[in-house]
Amino acid sequence: MNRKIVVRNFSVFENKTRSVLYRQAFAWFSELLVEHAEIFWALFAVDMDRVLSEQAPDTWDSFPLFQILNDYLRTDENLKGGRFHEHLRDTFAPLVVRYVDLMESSIAQSLHKGFEKERWEIKGNGCSTSEELFWKLDALQCFIRDLHWPEPEFRSHLEQRLKLMACDMMETCLQRTEASFQSWLKKSVTFMSTDYILPAETCAMVNVVLDAKNQALKLCAIEGVDIYQYHAKMDAQIETFLLTMSTGMTTRLSAVLEATLAKIARFDEGSLIGSILTIANVSGSGKDIGQGYVNFMRNSMDQIRSKVTDELWILQLFEQWYGIQMTMINNWLGERLALHPQQVACLSIIVKKMYSDFELQGVIDDKLNTKVYQSVAARMHTEEATCSLLLAQQDASGGDDGGSEEGSRSGKSKLEALTEEAKLGNVTAVVGKVGNIFGRGIGELSTKLGGASSWF
Repeated sequence: MNRKIVVRNFSVFENKTRSVLYRQAFAWFSELLVEHAEIFWALFAVDMDRVLSEQAPDTWDSFPLFQILNDYLRTDENLKGGRFHEHLRDTFAPLVVRYVDLMESSIAQSLHKGFEKERWEIKGNGCSTSEELFWKLDALQCFIRDLHWPEPEFRSHLEQRLKLMACDMMETCLQRTEASFQSWLKKSVTFMSTDYILPAETCAMVNVVLDAKNQALKLCAIEGVDIYQYHAKMDAQIETFLLTMSTGMTTRLSAVLEATLAKIARFDEGSLIGSILTIANVSGSGKDIGQGYVNFMRNSMDQIRSKVTDELWILQLFEQWYGIQMTMINNWLGERLALHPQQVACLSIIVKKMYSDFELQGVIDDKLNTKVYQSVAARMHTEEATCSLLLAQQDASGGDDGGSEEGSRSGKSKLEALTEEAKLGNVTAVVGKVGNIFGRGIGELSTKLGGASSWF
């Protein structure tokens, strides 16, 4: 019995000894395999260095070789960070730095030359220069990211440098775009009429800034995280440029309304020029003037809607433009106690069509039915009621006239009929004013000539 126990213990001890020896042997075998692999890659490195030394200084055909070797080594736990992996990293690090330097210089030169010959035709989401710039910046960042650089410090340095480069390039692009935008707005600034059409080039410039806003997060942040605060800086600048552009557009468009209001201001009570224009019908009727502005407003909306790519920005622009127009009309009405029928006819068309057209463009009711609009609408209702009352009084006083006159009025609106009456009234006013002028002139002349008064 004791003999069996001794044999069993000896067998257990022998098995444990063999397992330890086997584990040590396998460990030694694995280390020998790693050492053998490092020796193999060291021999390969000799040939690799020789081939790389024979290449021209600024050729990048060797980068695919780095990607293949690095992707293999970084997935092998035994060779990752080994002697050959470090040698590979040290060999290609200067090439990567040189490549980034040359690409930064090339992109900067391409950006400068592109804006010198830019025609501001809509291409893609912006213009040809901006499309090329954003594509190059994205391609460079994707290329460096796909290298999967093994050293964390150098990889972080490359990421920061590329993000800073993208931020600087985009800032230069936006500054050149904004300068061209202001230059285009200054064209045809001396005379503004309802024939004015917002240039398509300015819409292309707006698209460039809007595209930069969409690209900023990808080009200036790392996987959506703004580590270096480059995206926050760029986003603030983009918002400033967009505000400047929307203000410039609304100012230019509102200048047409200002010119229209100046045209109907000639019909103010007591204006000699307005009376003459009414007789000669040089400025057209109030209805024609109002319809002309409505056509301009619709054409401008269609131009912006068809050229600008961002629907949200378009809606904000329309809200701003609508508010400015209503404020201008309200201020203009506040400067006058009463309106000429021509003015009432013009503004009635503009105010009614403006509300309905901007509502069709998506402007919400809270932005349309403001206190300013309510003030303008109430004033226009009062003026239209006043015109109708005056027309009714004139109809009552002229009730004994022939049927032919009543038939001619039956096909016209009350406001148009009152406008014609105002024209006849202006004829008398002009004749009286002209007579007073000539009367004063002749009287002064007769006084100077002494007895000449007996000639008349």
